[in-house]
Amino acid sequence: MNDDQPTSYKQSGVDAEAASRTVKDISYYIRKTFELRPMLGKTVLDIGYFANVIDLGNNLGLAISTDGVGTKILIAQAMEKYDTVGIDCVAMNVNDVLCVGAEPLSLVDYIAVEIADPAFITELIKGFYAGAVQANITIPGGEIAQVKELIHGSRDGKAFDLVGTCVGTVPLNRVLTGRDVRPGDVVVGMRSSGVHSNGFTLARRVLLQNNSFSLHEPAGKLERPLGEELLEPTMIYVKPVIEMLNQKLDIKALAHITGDGLMNLARVDAEIGFCIDQLPPPQPIFDLIQTAGDIADQEMYYVFNMGIGFCIVLDAADADKAIEISQKYNIPASIIGQATEDAQKKVVLPQKTLIGVDGRFFKS
Repeated sequence: MNDDQPTSYKQSGVDAEAASRTVKDISYYIRKTFELRPMLGKTVLDIGYFANVIDLGNNLGLAISTDGVGTKILIAQAMEKYDTVGIDCVAMNVNDVLCVGAEPLSLVDYIAVEIADPAFITELIKGFYAGAVQANITIPGGEIAQVKELIHGSRDGKAFDLVGTCVGTVPLNRVLTGRDVRPGDVVVGMRSSGVHSNGFTLARRVLLQNNSFSLHEPAGKLERPLGEELLEPTMIYVKPVIEMLNQKLDIKALAHITGDGLMNLARVDAEIGFCIDQLPPPQPIFDLIQTAGDIADQEMYYVFNMGIGFCIVLDAADADKAIEISQKYNIPASIIGQATEDAQKKVVLPQKTLIGVDGRFFKS
């Protein structure tokens, strides 16, 4: 293990706090656009939730979100396997649209490529199709841009980037933002499939640059090659969560656990904290990353999902039904904690002696 290897996301090249400051800096201009549609078409939520909602009239809201896949793409290039990252692009968008209580309907994609090789692009689109099937959405259009001068990857001719924008619909009187969360409501955690699509800059630095693990062989306690483990597609939670909503479970909030980890729970629009005291063990890939990089718990739980990909905050009486529905779709789920009365909106992880506040985790 190299003594100089990074132990934080920032040291590996991603300054998440700077990105948050940038969003705050530009938010003035973004919010000014809200004034352009004061009636029909107005923006319902403020900046910063998982998705926003546009008022279409007649109590109908259009939920919208956009996201990409990040440097997981470099693993796909290194493995010469391109038929799964489209699933990740779909997942990152539909899961965010779900969080406002909306049903995802359609996604458009932007694919930037170094060279427009039809066979290569077809492999990418296979992933989008597989993701669309899982999410039950259409892909009515998109854009393929040849930008050789702008984009470079780890394999000549195969550099690319993926971005998606997803829309869905939700009744305006049923938009979920967590404003009704109360102390004693429980958090049901739905299992992730692995690393999903966050933290790959840190994972690649630790595993491939500083320790030189082979992508084509198992490492640590992994039962399959490291590259296959890292390319495992992001879980899509649409069908079970929509069934929960349709069955009118008393759901107060939904949270997609991506960058910032379980701190995403603090986005809820209520002066509520969370005690997450029944976390299942993370998958072996997370232990490999942490051990290889000598990464502190507070950084791991800030950068990665650590085995929980989506959370449902709901009345305790409906928790068993939510778990049953999730497991019906072969997604393990369990109660992982509960909401607490806390004006500071702390997210506490007693098993790891971590307290999350103001967007970061700290050792208690």
